[in-house]
Formats: sequence, C-alpha cells, structure tokens
Amino acid sequence: MLDDFKTKWEIHENWQLMFPILGLLGLGFSTFRLALALTSSYNILFTILLALILFFALIKFTLFLFKKLEHKWIVDQRWEMIRIFIVFAITGSSSMFVGRPFIAFLGITKENLNPILYWVLFIIIGLIFYQILLVLFGWLFGQFKFFWEFEKKMLRRFGLGKFID
Repeated sequence: MLDDFKTKWEIHENWQLMFPILGLLGLGFSTFRLALALTSSYNILFTILLALILFFALIKFTLFLFKKLEHKWIVDQRWEMIRIFIVFAITGSSSMFVGRPFIAFLGITKENLNPILYWVLFIIIGLIFYQILLVLFGWLFGQFKFFWEFEKKMLRRFGLGKFID
C-alpha cells in the first residue's frame, strides 16, 4: 500500500513522505479547529464527527485541485504539488498574523478609523506581506523558482510588472 502511494506521488526517497504527512496533519488540525468553532457548545463527539466529515470532504476537494493543476503547474514530481499547497497555506495564515500587529503598530484600529477603510487597509497590508512571505516560504520549502515565477505573474496582474522586468 505504501509502495502504491509512493509510486502514485512519484516519491523516490523516504524523506519526501514528510510533505504528504505534513499536509494531512495540517488539514486535520484545520478541520478540527473549524469544527470546534462551529460546534463549540455541542458535545466533543459531535465536533470530532464534523471534523472527520470536513476532513474527508476537503481531501476530496484537494485531490480534485491536484488533478486540475498538475498540467498547469510545472513540477518535477507530483509530491512537490503537496509542498506547494503547504506553502500557500502557511503563507495565507502568516500574512494575517504579521499584518495584524503591523497595522496595530501604525496605530490603526477599528475604533479610530472607519471600519470599511480599516478592513481595506488591513487587506492591502496583508497582501503586501503575502507577496513577501510567499517567496520566502517558497524558498524555505525548496520551491523558490516556482514561487518567484508565480509572484512575477501576480505582480503583472496587479499592474506592477514594470518593477520586475
């Protein structure tokens, strides 16, 4: 069974198994946190059941995304797509964790600014940190080339291509 999994995901070295394991653990943790937020006043067994349902639904959705993206993204082995998804997940969460203290450091709060303007600034600052962290985490996970190309394409879409060409 493990050999079939390794063959399907083009895993040639045992250390490469770390990425599917990290992906499953991250997905499991996220689904449990989501189920806990949705069922905080219910029995823990109900929360665990909901987490399992969400976990399997998101696994199916993720595998569907892999099939759609495997011909679009250029990677050497299929397991690298898992690594790319992990980088996107870490970057999305981290950009908000970094953006929140940064906006507070600037003295911007919901109380001293129009709430709509606050959220627009919060999203803009989050996007700026997202761009930086995406390349940084891509480099840390050994996918710098993929994320640098992805970043250049994204900056061109924002109309900032003249800064990278």
